[in-house]
Amino acid sequence: MSDLGKFLIIAGIVLVAVGALLLLAGKTPLFDKIPLGRLPGDIHIERENFKFYFPLTTCLLISAALMLIFWIVRKFKG
Repeated sequence: MSDLGKFLIIAGIVLVAVGALLLLAGKTPLFDKIPLGRLPGDIHIERENFKFYFPLTTCLLISAALMLIFWIVRKFKG
């Protein structure tokens, strides 16, 4: 049970750090140049009274990056 507790604490710290990074990202000009959410393959449908947006390519890119990070961490952990 202590391993689960440690994991939840680390996951919470990571979520807080990512949230803070996203809040600060809107205030820096660097993140305006990164087209996350506006990549080719992101689905955007806009009608008169309806808007639908699904960032498919962005989700796949973030998923691949996280998978690579976790694979590297697991490889070095043992």
